[in-house]
Amino acid sequence: VVEKSSFYETAAWGKLDQPSFINIALAVQTILKPLEVLHNALSIETELGRIREDKWGARYIDIDIIFFGNDIVHIPNQLSIPHPEMQNRKFVLEPIAEIEPHLLHPVLKKTVSNLLFELQDNLEVKKI
Repeated sequence: VVEKSSFYETAAWGKLDQPSFINIALAVQTILKPLEVLHNALSIETELGRIREDKWGARYIDIDIIFFGNDIVHIPNQLSIPHPEMQNRKFVLEPIAEIEPHLLHPVLKKTVSNLLFELQDNLEVKKI
């Protein structure tokens, strides 16, 4: 782990009748390939008790790969990097902007700061 953001609390997203979410962004340096990182992340989720039942349901942990350097990865039904909805989610952009504000989205060609500035998402994201 090279950098980590503060913790952020947000109201539930996707399915609203559930507890608030806690979000954090990590910048990690690795020699692993994207699919290897995904498999490791899924293993960590399973070890911590994650059960994949409801797509938008409450979960103890959810690890997403938002960026992988400047790489663009698309493996149908497995992995898309950059995360295809990140630019629409304040709870994703806010923590990343704290640690990597000038990180350039390799598809949209905009920095994380610019994406956050242009965002129309009104969801409250509170640093805790």
